[in-house]
Amino acid sequence: NIWRDRPEEPKGLVQLFPLQYAGKPYAEKANEIFNALDTEKAQACVITLPDSICWLLNVRGDDVPMLPIVLSTVILDVENRKIEWFVDPDKISNEIISAFEDDVVIKDISGLQARLEEVAGLSKSNKKSVLLDPENASVWFKTVLESAGARVQDYRDPCIDPKAIKNSSEQDSIRKAHIIDGVAMTRFLHWLDGIDENSGESEISVADKLEEFRQQGKGYRGPSFDTISGFAENGAIVHYEASENSNKSIDKAGLLLVDSGGQYEGGTTDITRTVSIGEPTKDMKENFTLVLKGHIALASAKFSEKTKAESLDLLARQFLLRKGRDYAHGTGHGVGCYLSVHEEASGITTISPKPVKAGMLLSNEPGYYKEGEYGIRTENLILAREAGKCEGRNLLLLEFETVSFAPIERSLIVSEMLDRDEKAWLNGYHEQVKEKISPHLDDDVKSWLEEKTAPIL
Repeated sequence: NIWRDRPEEPKGLVQLFPLQYAGKPYAEKANEIFNALDTEKAQACVITLPDSICWLLNVRGDDVPMLPIVLSTVILDVENRKIEWFVDPDKISNEIISAFEDDVVIKDISGLQARLEEVAGLSKSNKKSVLLDPENASVWFKTVLESAGARVQDYRDPCIDPKAIKNSSEQDSIRKAHIIDGVAMTRFLHWLDGIDENSGESEISVADKLEEFRQQGKGYRGPSFDTISGFAENGAIVHYEASENSNKSIDKAGLLLVDSGGQYEGGTTDITRTVSIGEPTKDMKENFTLVLKGHIALASAKFSEKTKAESLDLLARQFLLRKGRDYAHGTGHGVGCYLSVHEEASGITTISPKPVKAGMLLSNEPGYYKEGEYGIRTENLILAREAGKCEGRNLLLLEFETVSFAPIERSLIVSEMLDRDEKAWLNGYHEQVKEKISPHLDDDVKSWLEEKTAPIL
């Protein structure tokens, strides 16, 4: 009611997300969700989170830049186990209509309010609740439902948790997407290694160059978020975004932090590398190595299924904290499968009580930011997987598989600060980078990668 000069609603066409990537038919997912809702005395459940709807129905959209989502609403008719999908009909092709059985009814979104009021009436007469996630739904939904007599029950979106547990097909497509992305990142880092303070580059031109390399990758659909390209003191701004006003020329020695990601037809990527332009200082190298030690501690962790995410967060901070240093952001967030680069089910933060579960795709991104001077962050994505049982206790053990592949800047590492196990992890990781990425590179980049992944002794 108060939004003036409102733009027209987006009209991005809906596409099917192929079963080879999704791994589960929509009907199987829906059945699992309805089974979970059977324990609730509910008339219906309203889902408003776009990536939950896309995950449930195995569709993707083009309504929001960098997020392959469809702006729409789903009403789960719990009593009749039917899905009512309210969406702009201009976005729906005959292919989409024919992909669904009678258990999914596609309706014009203009009829959403009338249907909510009808559901509220049924809820009132049957004395059953309408379930709604207050964290993700606009207050409009609650107002409409309650005004029509429904008893609205706060209920976490039932798709959030299963969406976070990637099945084997999703995991395979995620791995393949990261190989493609790793090739682009490696070619970019090779190019970046050839610039200096006299090359005439800037934060924006560097980000544009990375996008150019990604566009050459098979199945690339665009960035997963606006690239953070921060040089020198701008790198110390955690969520910095270069603009025409802030764009810094790379015209002196310093650290360049590049945090970026891509959307591919089978996966979503998010990776950060920090590189040195010119000769790094002793202080820069020490802090880079402390961050790396934390990254390795989390990447190589083995932990029980009951371990809280906040405990894992401390693994990555411990080396900085011993020096009285820290970083003011979480160590990790959930990531979707060709969906949102930030998922809600779990995160590796100091305030997350939820445990990590096998199949979750998370970021591993400790950092250090020296205000007014430079920023450091090293980020890969990691897949949680089972790692056997804990001896003497009936507890499942978990570990992480790193799925991002690009070299970590060796010139910033103080090798004496790494212990034997840390060197073994780093050398093993770089060996994987070389093995997985080299076959896709030209000879000059391949030779450069060979040098950049040489073992640290």
